[in-house]
Amino acid sequence: MPRFRHVPGIQPGQPVDFTFNGTAMSGHQGESIASALLRAGILSQRISPRDAGQRGYYCGMGQCWECAVRIDGRRTVRSCMEPLAHGMTIFTADEGIS
Repeated sequence: MPRFRHVPGIQPGQPVDFTFNGTAMSGHQGESIASALLRAGILSQRISPRDAGQRGYYCGMGQCWECAVRIDGRRTVRSCMEPLAHGMTIFTADEGIS
């Protein structure tokens, strides 16, 4: 498991609550969804439709789509590029990426 440390001079946003696959979690307003999930120990964020393999954070710059998640049951986004907000309902992206 990667270890995360505080970067001096960078202040985290306000604490926010969200759910991932029905589990209540917390993060910081404005951090990426990927960051919040990684800090919570969540490494798999989607299921590959090709081989049913687990996929997760990889490139960190929005190119690979390996970290795709569904937000509020309506859209698929790259979790490394999407800021976390209070009350988000996030699910594993287990369908084709749209």
